This record gives sequence, structure tokens and C-alpha cells, in this order.
Amino acid sequence: MRAELLAPSPAIQIVHVDDAILVLDKPPGLLSVPGRGADKQDCLSRRVQEQFPDALVVHRLDMATSGLIVMARGTAVQRALSEAFAQRMVAKQYEAQVHGECMVPTGTWRTIELPIGVDWPNRPLRIIDHANGKASTTRLYRVHFDPERQVTHVRLEPLTGRTHQLRVHLRAIGHPILGDRLYAPAPVVAMAPELQLHASALSFSHPISGMTMHFVSHRLKCAGENQPER
Repeated sequence: MRAELLAPSPAIQIVHVDDAILVLDKPPGLLSVPGRGADKQDCLSRRVQEQFPDALVVHRLDMATSGLIVMARGTAVQRALSEAFAQRMVAKQYEAQVHGECMVPTGTWRTIELPIGVDWPNRPLRIIDHANGKASTTRLYRVHFDPERQVTHVRLEPLTGRTHQLRVHLRAIGHPILGDRLYAPAPVVAMAPELQLHASALSFSHPISGMTMHFVSHRLKCAGENQPER
């Protein structure tokens, strides 16, 4: 059973803890690290450090994104995990609910390769920029389509780590994420009270033992999802 981190609402769930790492399930609406301004100091890293003073940041999730995040206990482990992320030795998977029917054959993955750049007049937003954008790759798997709501539950694997990559790629292919206040049109934003994007799986080698660690957290599900796809 997951333990709850003793902190104000929304609560952070402790998925795993040992002498080297912490794996946490971040709720939506909570910053990963402090932002600018007094009103942006409450965040996952500070709450965790109140209970685990040696916990250090390795990677982040957007404030609106929920799901799995790992922190290192001590600088040596932080360096090892940061290197693993940099070398793409950490496997990450997300789940999302998107507008419209994603036409992906059952049991196959679709690869989205679209370069992403900064939308300079509207920073910090990102755009597809074929002239100056950085190469960005996302794999997409269709889990379930709800015809009544016109919503597809998808699984996502970012093979690169650009800012807002999943949100930008999904909008670009015509399937914005429900509740995405940055990239979705108003009717799609209104379909969910919060961003329907969740970091659902994380796999990496333990920085001390070398054992493969795999963590899963499922939070999103379409109506009727237990029924087979037609």
C-alpha cells in the first residue's frame, strides 16, 4: 500500500523508498520545484525534503501533469540518475485522454516526429517549428476509444525530452489533451477539470544495486474501457 507524504493537500503518494531513491506519485496542480515568487514556493521537492532532508531533484513534471517522479538521496545518486536520464537509459511512459479518435491500428505504435521550438511571442509556449525546432519523437499507442464522448485513451512514450513535448505533439496531430489550458481549444479544455496527462510508468537501473526497477501508476481511464475495442 502506498504511504501518504505528510503535507498539505494535494497529497503526494510515496510509491517506493530506500536508502538511495524515492519514487513519488505527484498530484496534478503541484509544482515539481519552486517557481518565481512567494506564491510558487510550495512544491513537491520542498514537501519531500521536510520528511527526507537528503532528497534531491533529478527530473521534473509540469505543474499540471500528475504521476511518477524519482528523487535521489544524496549527491552521488543524483549524479548517477541524472546521467541515466541524459543517456536515455530511463524508460518513461505516460497516459492521456485526448479529443477525437486516434486512428492507430490495434496493437501497434504510431511514431510522431515533429521538431519543437519556442513560441517566442508567447513564451513559455512551444510550437512545431520545421525551420529552427529541435528534433522530437513521441510514440503513441491507442488503448481505448469512447465514441460517446469522442475521447481516446492513449499511451505515450517520449523518446526525446522537449518542454511540453507530449502536449505539443498531440495538438499538432489534431488530438489535444483534455483539460490542457495551454494548448487545447476552449471546448476541449472544458471537457476535464484538469489536464488529463499522467506519468504512468518509470523504469531504470537502481543506482546502487543495479537491479531493474519498474513502477506503475494508473489514474486515467475512459468510460467502457474494460470492453474490447470494436
